Amino acid sequence: MTVSANLDKLLDKKFEDLDLHALPDAPVDALAGVSKADADALDKAFGIKTIGDLGRSPQIRAAVAIASLADASK
Repeated sequence: MTVSANLDKLLDKKFEDLDLHALPDAPVDALAGVSKADADALDKAFGIKTIGDLGRSPQIRAAVAIASLADASK
């Protein structure tokens, strides 16, 4: 099965052509709006080095779940 999506607005310009399967291994600062300093802070605080690390982070997943539950209960 082929999956495609336009992720240009989510990524820094130099990562827009990266294959979807390679994106989890890209550095966190490949995400639009995430600076190198932000990426360094995530690494220092949580050991997050890649987009995959960020997306799979228990803290990030917990925060998303809590925010989603709170939004759904409004």
